[in-house]
Amino acid sequence: MKNEKPAILIDAYSQIFRVFYAIGNLSRRDGFPTNALFGFARMLLQLEKEFSPSGGAMFFDCGKPEFRLELSKDYKSNRPPMPENLKKQMPLLRELAELFGWQICQCSNYEADDLIGAAVKSSAEKSFAVLSSDKDLSQLIDDHAFMLIPARSGGGFEKRGLEEVVSKFGVEPKQIIDYLSLIGDSSDAIEGVPKIGPKTAAAILSECGSLDKFFADPELLQNAKQREKLLESSELIRRNQKLVALRTDWPEAEVGKVETALEKKPPQWEKIARFAMEYELKSILKDLPVDIDKVTAEMTEKVTEKPAVCTEKTEEKKVTEKMTDKKIVYVDGDLFEWAAEKNRTAAAAEEENSDSASEQSTLF
Repeated sequence: MKNEKPAILIDAYSQIFRVFYAIGNLSRRDGFPTNALFGFARMLLQLEKEFSPSGGAMFFDCGKPEFRLELSKDYKSNRPPMPENLKKQMPLLRELAELFGWQICQCSNYEADDLIGAAVKSSAEKSFAVLSSDKDLSQLIDDHAFMLIPARSGGGFEKRGLEEVVSKFGVEPKQIIDYLSLIGDSSDAIEGVPKIGPKTAAAILSECGSLDKFFADPELLQNAKQREKLLESSELIRRNQKLVALRTDWPEAEVGKVETALEKKPPQWEKIARFAMEYELKSILKDLPVDIDKVTAEMTEKVTEKPAVCTEKTEEKKVTEKMTDKKIVYVDGDLFEWAAEKNRTAAAAEEENSDSASEQSTLF
């Protein structure tokens, strides 16, 4: 792999769901949930700290692809609806990604994994890092592409390259499609071959090389019972191979050139700071390379300039002003804007320390 910064390809929903469930109840003082916002912001900050990425994109699913539903009507049918508290945060998560300089990439009839695969296969000269925990993306790993897995213990990312794939699964990346076709994938409601688990699947592929080679010459597999089982399940296996294999043709007509889609801008730190203030992500605010007093003063000035009563023009928004002992708060629908005092009092500092502890900042 060349000594260049890799383009970082982020499997968005994989990371969003991870942080949403990893962080317990966290909300703004009006009750608006912020656990996903906090975890996502922390992850994006960690990426900037470790990689200072200059290329890459944030990839989202766009429904279930028709071609996979035609292969299996049960594909991903076991997944529950998105939790309401996460739904409320989704538009803001996209906004946050864009503030950090990431372009949003999605396309009908493509899953995020497919677009990531298409991006990786678009160039054999560039370096790619795929940020995801999904095992099916391991099929993309080669000498110019690797995966970044958020460390369970917190504090960064673990690299999954060629050697790590073999160590974890017992097969090479080029065998991952066959491996998953044999064992299935319960998270996607893909049925595997009965009584074929990970170790057996790895042993079969070690002996035969690939499922194509096995079906061309079944005698490659010495175990007669396993050989019979695979032959009886040939239709299931062939279907699974099509389900698991990523679609790697880049949809240029829909999303433009891949080079343009992978252009990343520098983070807009002051806007990120205002976002963190608005949603009370105080420990995030501390880690931003900005003049907090300056941003706070700007937000305070902006808030005090707002009308305190409804007018005909603002009747739909029903903006009202509330006074508290520490700040002016404007309520606008379900969300509110706030600005901390320019000179924090001891009470405000104590409150900040308490809130920071509840944000579970040790997650990363």
